[in-house]
Amino acid sequence: QVQLVESGGGLVQAGGSLRLSCAASGRTLGRSAMGWFRQAPGKEREFLAAISWSAGSTAYIDSVKGRFTISRDYAKNTVYLQMNSLKPEDTAVYYCAATGSISTANLAKSDTYHYWGQGTQVTVSS
Repeated sequence: QVQLVESGGGLVQAGGSLRLSCAASGRTLGRSAMGWFRQAPGKEREFLAAISWSAGSTAYIDSVKGRFTISRDYAKNTVYLQMNSLKPEDTAVYYCAATGSISTANLAKSDTYHYWGQGTQVTVSS
């Protein structure tokens, strides 16, 4: 079993930055693709970014390209989401997720992920 715990959320002004962390315990995530999603009130959960198990490839939705960066630290069993140039529309609960697989297929789909964190709130004020 894998437990994922997000941290780093908070309140930030528009244009500011935050770095979210997702620490895994219970099993190494060295051979798992990882992703970040978010869900705003009244909206569906939205894919943001994914990173392959080897960190050789990443993917982003267009609205965060150039602003968000996903990365991973194998030694710390942690995945990060660096968020720059934040906008009020980035306000949401942010979730990290693990597929539990080395496959890079369908990483934008939430159903691909077997393990989820509890989420961390990000609020961007205008």
